Amino acid sequence: MKNSLFASIAFAAVLSTSAIADKETYQIDTAGAHASVEFKIKHLGYSWLKGRFNKFDGTFAYDPANPSDANVSVTIDTTSLDSNHAERDKHLRSVDFLNVSKFPEAKFESTRVEVAGEGNGTIYGNLTLNGVTREVAIATVLVGRGDDPWGGYRAGFEGNTKIKLKDFGIDFDLGPASAEVELSLSVEGIRK
Repeated sequence: MKNSLFASIAFAAVLSTSAIADKETYQIDTAGAHASVEFKIKHLGYSWLKGRFNKFDGTFAYDPANPSDANVSVTIDTTSLDSNHAERDKHLRSVDFLNVSKFPEAKFESTRVEVAGEGNGTIYGNLTLNGVTREVAIATVLVGRGDDPWGGYRAGFEGNTKIKLKDFGIDFDLGPASAEVELSLSVEGIRK
């Protein structure tokens, strides 16, 4: 699960309609720490428990003349879950939640894109988490794009979605306020 999971992610790049030439492929820049997959879930309804996945990888491709033809593929290393609390991380990686010993990766593969305007829209795709595959919708927005100082070209997007834990076979009872987890994706891709 290489920085992927809830992800579904980088796919947002598909929403840009400015000209760059044909469909192009971008590698998500995880080496430079310019991408993140974060989550938050209510703790007893009184506060937020926040965390992230430290390892993920993926690509996205799009044609600015036909942004709805974009595609995204992300893999997240679920063993890299980090909520800044070692004992809690151990529990979240256990069979009660992500069962990382059996399912060490989560994947997102886009299936379609609905463009809502210049630089924003919704990316739909299949998220596989905890051995269960479900369709999710990720609201995305273009953060920016252009030449970088090293002779490359980059595009960056943000995406947000919510998933129900039970939809992915996670039945551990955290109470009604904690039935959903919010996923926030921030992705910067380097054009290949």
